[in-house]
Amino acid sequence: MSMTLIWLACLIVPLGLGLWAQRRVKTTFARYSEVSVRSGMTGAQAAAAVVRASGLPDVEIRFVEGTLTDHYDPRSRTLNLSADVGRASTVAALGVAAHEAGHAIQDARSYLQMRVRQTIVPVASIGSSAAVPVIFLGLILGVTGLTTIGLALFTTIVVFQLVTLPVEFDASRRALVALTDGRLLEADELTGAKKVLGAAAWTYVAAFVASVAQLLYFFLQSRR
Repeated sequence: MSMTLIWLACLIVPLGLGLWAQRRVKTTFARYSEVSVRSGMTGAQAAAAVVRASGLPDVEIRFVEGTLTDHYDPRSRTLNLSADVGRASTVAALGVAAHEAGHAIQDARSYLQMRVRQTIVPVASIGSSAAVPVIFLGLILGVTGLTTIGLALFTTIVVFQLVTLPVEFDASRRALVALTDGRLLEADELTGAKKVLGAAAWTYVAAFVASVAQLLYFFLQSRR
């Protein structure tokens, strides 16, 4: 395979996978946002129920602006839910809310991969802002050492994306267990929640593939 084809593959494959993953999560979320849960429970209530059942009374639930901006903040121990999730009584809302509650459980249980990811965050943040400029500067100036530093910084992004995968998969697993054990969803509703969380998981896979492809692309550029 020629170098040109390899470079094109490094750019096109992750881009295509990323666009597909984003479209899938949006369409799946939209589809199950139209399916109301028979219990009438909201996403915020479901998250609170999961947190309570896990014995985590100090986790606060907050509302944030935006769509699919839901996240758990380990620094403040808060579950931050968007209106489409926190205030909605839909299959999609309960699935996403329970997933974020799963992160709170991971934090409380000192889940190893989550601890590793939190440790990597500061370095990966530097890498995400500095890696590409340093790499290009090294390539333009022909300074191998500078390019190597840039590649090392970019590697931290790849490692972060890699560690993120088991963290997200485990949070979804915990969410589905909690939804089942707490009888928060009926069997058919649970199937929909699985599809929502499965679609979301692909965005993390796509992000990892993209980071690996970019690293390979920059490495090949440095070898020219």
